[in-house]
Amino acid sequence: MDSTRAIDIRYSKLAGCGCTLSCGGAINYAQPHTGEICLDIGSGRGNDCITMAGMVGTEGWVFGLDISEGMLVKARENVRTRDITNVGFLKSPLEQIPLPGNSVDVIISNCTLNHASDKEAVWAEMFRVLRPGGRFVVSDIYSVDIVPDEYANDPVAVAECWAGAITRDRYMHIIEQCGFTGIAVPEESDPYEKGKINVASWTIRGFKPSK
Repeated sequence: MDSTRAIDIRYSKLAGCGCTLSCGGAINYAQPHTGEICLDIGSGRGNDCITMAGMVGTEGWVFGLDISEGMLVKARENVRTRDITNVGFLKSPLEQIPLPGNSVDVIISNCTLNHASDKEAVWAEMFRVLRPGGRFVVSDIYSVDIVPDEYANDPVAVAECWAGAITRDRYMHIIEQCGFTGIAVPEESDPYEKGKINVASWTIRGFKPSK
């Protein structure tokens, strides 16, 4: 079983339970405005999408992107039962965001990007779809030390959110190499043990240059 399939199975099983799946509150720092187009990468049950739909109003739109069919089914149900009309959900790998370039004002993500096998591609896609002047706010984990190769591709460890973690320095390097500016870290935890490594949680934000 590959890591993508393991993630799909794990989160589909969790779709109907009440556990908290995110490692941060990216939406608290994103603060979408009326009329903006938003994207939640790893949207899960759609809770943040629903919140942002109210913030952007009927003049705006919210996309939720997830790879787990179970989560997408639950998210669509949650939106439908609330009669929300400005949210849509997409099923896609994180490395292939099915949206046009320069089409999104704000991207949020909670504890999802660590799952991506090609993090450079994910961040490049985020840069591509953001409009000039657009912003991202991502809550995620990074590893204190490099994850040993024996765990890096282990499906169970990947599904537990730590095998795919990268170091803080590499994380920051990827973001900067994509061209993002104004990078700031409004929240960052002390290191803690997760699985067989030590990680830290953080929230990081930045902007696509206006020109």
